Amino acid sequence: MSKSTGQFYEQQALVFLQQQGLQLVQQNYSCRFGEIDLVMREQQTLVFVEVKFRRSSNFGGAAAAVTLSKQQKLSRTALCYLQSVGQQHCRFDVVAITEQPADICWIKNAFAGTVN
Repeated sequence: MSKSTGQFYEQQALVFLQQQGLQLVQQNYSCRFGEIDLVMREQQTLVFVEVKFRRSSNFGGAAAAVTLSKQQKLSRTALCYLQSVGQQHCRFDVVAITEQPADICWIKNAFAGTVN
């Protein structure tokens, strides 16, 4: 998948989450541990969002692509972010987008990071 395709679907996820009432804090936060697609806020909670896109739901679909190693990498990156802003309370969500059939699936609290 090209970078522009990834950016397109991240933008789709951002619009979707904003329609659900979340506010954008930062897009594409990166540090030495990795990158977080979207950092959002829902009331007092920081929400770290991983956006995954797949053309079809074959082979487990987009959500299945957030493996344990990916979760650990996101958790380390989130800890780096939290230390820089001095906040504690957060959660990890996944927005899984499938092209065929067209679907956006928002998984709140998709996994427990080590920062909670």
